[in-house]
Amino acid sequence: MEGFEWLKPAVVLGSILYAVIGVLVFWISFVIIDKLTPYKLWEEIVEHKNMALAVVVAAMCISIGQIVAAAIHG
Repeated sequence: MEGFEWLKPAVVLGSILYAVIGVLVFWISFVIIDKLTPYKLWEEIVEHKNMALAVVVAAMCISIGQIVAAAIHG
């Protein structure tokens, strides 16, 4: 049973909890950045098809995700 340490309930629940916390931190960060910009990011990307802004937001999402993952990993 030594090879299945990751199947223990405490490990699985801890992973789920960290995933939920990571998603919440990511979403809150996105909302804050959306409020700080002079226009609505989602509307500008979806309705106005602003590809340059979409690339910038994608880079921001990747970087926030990496920061959250690094913070959770320790």
